[in-house]
Amino acid sequence: MPEEDLFTRLARSKFRSRFRLGPRERDYARAQGREVIAEHARAFISTRLAPEAPANDGRQTPMRGHPVFIAQHATACCCRGCLAKWHRIPQGQGLSGGEQNYVVGVLMRWLDREMTRTDT
Repeated sequence: MPEEDLFTRLARSKFRSRFRLGPRERDYARAQGREVIAEHARAFISTRLAPEAPANDGRQTPMRGHPVFIAQHATACCCRGCLAKWHRIPQGQGLSGGEQNYVVGVLMRWLDREMTRTDT
């Protein structure tokens, strides 16, 4: 599915479109830098989302506390159910390296957009 189509659909979702980075998360992301945030995203995805049966699936992603967590909820990359519904990545099997890269790419695209927002 083309990413632009995904972001158009996410923008139409009342729940997904309400997520924004707050000042603390923006400051943290700026201080850490894009590459460090991308590493955090890769680590979170590989440990919390990629396993065949993630621990606490459906509740494994906090709603705040890190820019990546907010991005996961905004982009429906927060649990395997949302990945299946929004990204057509099936549940019940571990995420491949390519699928993990796709998820990190979606998260980073959302974060890049948030970091350049001027209406905050």
